[in-house]
Amino acid sequence: MDEWVRSALRENGAIYTIDEPLLRQLRPDLILTQKLCDVCAVGYDTVARLAETLPGSPKVVNLDPSSLAEIFGDIQRVAEVCDVPDRGRKVIAKLSERVENVRARTAKIVRRPRCFLMEWVDPPFCAGHWGPELVEIAGGIDPLGRKHRPSVEISWRAVLDAAPEVIVLALCGYELDCAQRDYQLLRAFPEFATLPAAQRGQIYLVNASAYFSRPGPRIVDSLEILAGILHPEVFPDFVSSGPDDSRVVRVG
Repeated sequence: MDEWVRSALRENGAIYTIDEPLLRQLRPDLILTQKLCDVCAVGYDTVARLAETLPGSPKVVNLDPSSLAEIFGDIQRVAEVCDVPDRGRKVIAKLSERVENVRARTAKIVRRPRCFLMEWVDPPFCAGHWGPELVEIAGGIDPLGRKHRPSVEISWRAVLDAAPEVIVLALCGYELDCAQRDYQLLRAFPEFATLPAAQRGQIYLVNASAYFSRPGPRIVDSLEILAGILHPEVFPDFVSSGPDDSRVVRVG
């Protein structure tokens, strides 16, 4: 998949197409788009060019967050362009309260495990943008993450050297079934069994498509999922409910 995506971007500049006839029929007043990642969604430039040709000249709003604060800022921006600013402030207040609840409960935690939040398996990609920040608030340390910066490909040697105690496969755009498939690829990597996370059975799959990859309100659910993984004794209310949980599964 990685090779196909790179090839498509190199040859075509995009991997998505827009249903132009449908969009013209719908005549939107507002289009929300993003510059964050051309792999995750239609690229901003493609959307902006099309919007210029649409009837009614719809307003185009770019959402491009790299941190938790910027995600909350975008929620407010969307509320304002939709003429419901008070609703946005109420949503953010509730989300912020949940974040501070986690932050307060981890403030007294002394031991913070090394947690590798993995965005892709083959080739390995570390977490970027808000990912390492979530690990930090949840009471861990991501030794490979790029806080508030884009995710990048890293070497498997770097993973071995970091010796993560916990690995969370938050594979971009993947639900649990696809993550399970890539976990089998991960297990075949050289010296995988020597990792502390593998030896301790601390490897988790999460539904990144629904949570971790989404810079919206459910990002706080992602934080609570991490808190339950890293410190179940402190966050029993956030611990996975078992194999039927559609958000997280322990596989290690």
